[in-house]
Formats: sequence, C-alpha cells, structure tokens
Amino acid sequence: MLHDSAVNYFDSTDNIAINTQDKTSTMTQPIISVDSKKIPFQEHHNTLLECIESANVEVHYHCRDGYCGACRITLESGEICYPNGEPLAYVGEGEILPCCCIPKSNLTLSID
Repeated sequence: MLHDSAVNYFDSTDNIAINTQDKTSTMTQPIISVDSKKIPFQEHHNTLLECIESANVEVHYHCRDGYCGACRITLESGEICYPNGEPLAYVGEGEILPCCCIPKSNLTLSID
C-alpha cells in the first residue's frame, strides 16, 4: 500500500522495496521455491526457466518462446509477468510458462 508522505519501506512478504514519494517500486532479488529448493532470481536470468535450470530443476520445454506450452507449470503463489507480451500457447488458471516470464515477487512453483 502506498502512502501520501515520502516513505521508503521494505515488504519482506513480497521482497519489494517501495519509495512512496514517486509512487514507484523496485524489486529486490525474488526467491523461487520449487522442489524444496530456494533459488534466487538473478539479474542475468532472462526468464524464469533459465533460473530454474540453473538450480538443476528439470522442466520440460521445446520452443523457449511461449508458442508450444511444453514448459507449463503451476504457480502456487506469487506474481509473474510476461515482459514480451502474453504467450501464444494456452495457459490455464494457475499455470505459467516459465520460458517467457519473470517473477514480480517471491514464487512458489509446482512441477509435475
């Protein structure tokens, strides 16, 4: 929640620092929880899939661009965005395509 006065605060729940004076927020390093691992999302990770793979978590994939949907996983909690626009592949309720998204907060994922 943003306040009218200029205040900086840190929300440890979502790992987000907020500057309320200019009403912008900057994300600190989100933590990805998957297969009982906690993986930090680093700046050099272009996608969530790259982050997960860096921790040796197996995710099936094909196109890496959001066209095929092979990498579909379940988002248990948290928020993501698709920086290059919504994927073309079907994405059901509670599902994401890690090949073309990045985290906006800490995430908990389930991979079947």
